[in-house]
Amino acid sequence: MAQTKDKNYWVQLAESVTIPVDNIIDGKPVQATSGKTFTCISPIDGRVLAEIPSCSQADADAAVESARKAFDSGVWSQTAPVKRKKVLIKFADLILQHADELAILETLDMGKPIGDSTAIDIPATANCIRWNAEAIDKVYDEVAPTHPNELGLVTREPLGVVAAIVPWNFPLIMAAWKLGPALATGNSVVLKPSEKSPLTALRIGQLALDAGIPAGVLNVITGFGKDAGEPLAKHMDVDGLVFTGSTAVGKHLLSLGAISNMKRTFVECGGKSPNIVFPDAPDLKAAAKAAAVGIFFNQGEVCTAGSRLLVHNVIKKEFIAEVIEAAKSLQPGHPLDPDTSMGAIVDQQQMSRVLGYVDKGTADGATIVAGGKQAMSESGGFYIEPTIFDDVTNQMTIAQEEIFGPVLSCIGFDSEEEAIAIANDTDYGLAAAIWTSDLARAHRVSRKVRAGSVWVNYYDAGDMTAPFGGFKQSGNGRDKSLHALEKYTELKATWMNLNY
Repeated sequence: MAQTKDKNYWVQLAESVTIPVDNIIDGKPVQATSGKTFTCISPIDGRVLAEIPSCSQADADAAVESARKAFDSGVWSQTAPVKRKKVLIKFADLILQHADELAILETLDMGKPIGDSTAIDIPATANCIRWNAEAIDKVYDEVAPTHPNELGLVTREPLGVVAAIVPWNFPLIMAAWKLGPALATGNSVVLKPSEKSPLTALRIGQLALDAGIPAGVLNVITGFGKDAGEPLAKHMDVDGLVFTGSTAVGKHLLSLGAISNMKRTFVECGGKSPNIVFPDAPDLKAAAKAAAVGIFFNQGEVCTAGSRLLVHNVIKKEFIAEVIEAAKSLQPGHPLDPDTSMGAIVDQQQMSRVLGYVDKGTADGATIVAGGKQAMSESGGFYIEPTIFDDVTNQMTIAQEEIFGPVLSCIGFDSEEEAIAIANDTDYGLAAAIWTSDLARAHRVSRKVRAGSVWVNYYDAGDMTAPFGGFKQSGNGRDKSLHALEKYTELKATWMNLNY
């Protein structure tokens, strides 16, 4: 009889799970060269989880050297795609075999509900690795149309050494979005997770070795951005740099990539996504529930969070009331309880930042109609109530800056043209949603909204077949889909004279 995975099960697993504390360089578990560490704290209750290596230039150099050696040897880069596929599929299988272990590490480290870790994060991570593995031996190069005495080949080759710097909100999924296509196309990778959530990256570094990925092909180093991330961005032997995180850091990394060796640099950055609701939405109650989930899922720590709710003034009052009602079922709870729908904010610093924006919204004249306070302070963890502001103008700070927390700004509009103008009045362009029964309007608005992903009568829909990325200061390049493979390869033209 299968064991019931209730709160007691997860609490017991949290007490017994082995916390990974070693970096992986050249296939070996190592500590930082300096011996320095930083303290990994659980946002659930403030408990100390482990001391994690705090890496620096010397460690980045060692990881890049290992990756370069592996790449140049051809042990992975020159392996047939079908063989890389087999190894990566085994890697995906191992992720699923260790699903509970990875889920508890993700929740302990980052604070998200265990139900989300098990149902979303771990399966999505394995699926991403598997999808890219399955794709790689089905992607063809090109033959140019030429004179019969010539042959023109258009081929793609792996970049070489790729540094991947990933965020703390979806540690495993974001790592997989980089590792899947980078490894499938034959690159060697140095993965640097956020210092706020390093644990699952360390664990999958070992699982990759267990799957048969050769030593040096995937290296994992931990530490702070300035100490461990910047040396990778500036490294003269890194061929590609990929990043997910804030726009400010993304801009900085773009500059470092440029002034070093002009490495290929792709950044997926912030968002201030508009969720636009017209009076003819097919189901206003469903749209209101989607609006609540769209901002409060993962504690609002989502780059595509629907943080600006644009509602036609004809329905605004009743619609916001429905959103407030939907938010009642999304209150913070213990992250190890499978019934919890909203967990802890990642750390004290982020909680203070979010609460600072709440204060700023009030000071600027917006009205709190739900939440607005810290929750569960007696736990020792970091929790915030789902917070909804009405009477927001798009010029307010809470409508312009990415908060990265459970804070929703409600803005009214009177016409389709005004809704589009408000939606586009932002530095960002990551995502948007439109709720309407009018097919012509859906097409018009989706074309005019400047965003990399637009959902119609959905919020945050899609799968691995669709590319993900943003317009404007939300970044460049695309994750997911076959388009992601382009970031990790160089295009080569070979022209042959067949007269000889």
